Amino acid sequence: MAAEKRATGEITKGRAKRVFKVGELATSVGSSYLWNALRAPFQSSDKRQQTLLDTHVKNALKIVERSKELRGAFTKLVQLLSMRDDILPGEVLSVLSSVQSSVPPMEYSLIRRQITKELGHAPEDLFAEFSRDAFAAASLGQVHKARLKSGEDVVVKVQYPGVEETVKQDLQNIKALLQTINLIGRDVMRQKVDSSEVYNELEERLYEELDYVNEARNIALFQRMFRDDDEVVIPEVYPDFSSRRVLTMECVDGYPLSSILGPGVDQELKDWLALKYFRIVWRQIFEYGTLHTDPNPGNYLVTYHPKLVMLDFGSIRIFPENIRKAYVRLGRGILAHDKQETAQALVALDYIDPGDKPEPMIRIMEIIFEPVLTDREFDPRKYNTMEKGMEVASIAIENRIFKDPGHRVFLVRALMGLDAYLKQLGTRTNWYREFKRCVEAVKL
Repeated sequence: MAAEKRATGEITKGRAKRVFKVGELATSVGSSYLWNALRAPFQSSDKRQQTLLDTHVKNALKIVERSKELRGAFTKLVQLLSMRDDILPGEVLSVLSSVQSSVPPMEYSLIRRQITKELGHAPEDLFAEFSRDAFAAASLGQVHKARLKSGEDVVVKVQYPGVEETVKQDLQNIKALLQTINLIGRDVMRQKVDSSEVYNELEERLYEELDYVNEARNIALFQRMFRDDDEVVIPEVYPDFSSRRVLTMECVDGYPLSSILGPGVDQELKDWLALKYFRIVWRQIFEYGTLHTDPNPGNYLVTYHPKLVMLDFGSIRIFPENIRKAYVRLGRGILAHDKQETAQALVALDYIDPGDKPEPMIRIMEIIFEPVLTDREFDPRKYNTMEKGMEVASIAIENRIFKDPGHRVFLVRALMGLDAYLKQLGTRTNWYREFKRCVEAVKL
């Protein structure tokens, strides 16, 4: 109960306090693994595996509870990990994913103070109406509905007071806790996890997401990108009611993406969504080289028309033009089964060095793109992502493929989100022809 009270008040601040709380959690988690190791010699193989998985799930629950109290970078870390089905078992992911929508809102008095500080006036003076209750709360801020005096319905995204300071503290404190993820990856998934990759991605994304002026620029960029697609909606920004820590945007009504993914929804709507999402992801990669990096279902709405609404542009990735063109070449090469073209694209993308044998990396790409390489109807649920991931890892280790270009991290995340949505939507279609259209629509 005390933790819940703290969660709705000010963020736990002060490096010493946060170090203690993260350290306390790390100690608790570490002790549970030590106790698990001491019991292991006295258990059967099956019992050891079950006990280990139970330990991982219990630790995931501890991490979730602490994230609600600490917010900031800690919560963003948990959200980031909740999408890593390549390194975490499903049971753990289901626990961590609760953080995507379960962050408790902050007290209104603190939000009012932040708006007043940022915009120079209190909400009741700026807006005709302003809801005191947040309708969405996340790791770095929360969103309130409001109405401008000119009559437009808007949503106001407000950064938590003090969160920028705690992010800097957490980035120093959080490295030790990431060792827990190494244990899960090693013991359950049988994979070596590079926690520095997770840390670096977390650091870069957090500093971008703290700047709402940057997010407003990203929104304007995506509006230009999709201005010719009347089935994609990017909300308008109201700059006179926005600042570095407050962002006021057009309010768009629609169903959360998670509602469409669930049972009982007409399959025709699911099929429309599957195709639409597939096309906009590949359009971002091939046509613009500009990628929305967070496939969290909370970042999308489906309107009644239907149209797909994209939200939360705090972190995007703009690839250099040579990287964008190389991905187009890669798409063309694998579709045509042209090993020379594919190999040249892989060199340009820095997946392999000039002079390396390209065949192992080409095989990896064939495994990754398997659902779109054959001209036939395909059910995405038949593609076992975990099994294919282990096959890719085996080829990489056997052939000592260790190159890890920076653009890969964000592309993989986008494709993992796409794969997860297509599986949940269950749309059976000719994905080869859909992918081919996406590749051929771009002229180099």
